[in-house]
Amino acid sequence: MQPLTEQDIRASFVNCSKGEAKRLAVPRDLDGRPWDDLDFLGWRDPGAPDRSYLVAERDGRLVGLSMRFQAAQRGFLHRSMCSLCLTTHPRGGVSLMTARKAGPAGREGNSVGAYMCTDLACSLYVRGKKAPEAGSRFEESLTLEEQIARTNGQLAAFLDKVYA
Repeated sequence: MQPLTEQDIRASFVNCSKGEAKRLAVPRDLDGRPWDDLDFLGWRDPGAPDRSYLVAERDGRLVGLSMRFQAAQRGFLHRSMCSLCLTTHPRGGVSLMTARKAGPAGREGNSVGAYMCTDLACSLYVRGKKAPEAGSRFEESLTLEEQIARTNGQLAAFLDKVYA
């Protein structure tokens, strides 16, 4: 992923108003992000524990999503799998992220969701740059490039649902 600026990020949001995009918390460490290892930029809002944001490229342009999620209510022994990167996590490591749809459907309250790593570090998990706290990644016969392509395909399918 190419490095992004705060202006790039704020201008990319498709499922919230310009005012909301102007007020959302953008990461302060943009210069320190491992851009070469990221397929998308994802972060949680430190001021709103139920909000997270994702910025990815779709059809040659940046698309930003404002998402909500609930804290995990499951027991410690329960494990969940991210639908993007297929990393398993215990307890709150995977959350149902819901995004309001873009356009008129979103203004009517329609939304879509996907189970994702709560920290949105899918790109780093796939590449082995970050290890899940107490979870794991299954050993796969796919190459790293194929795993990255699958993750990007899953993300593209989710982004398509936001526009559908």
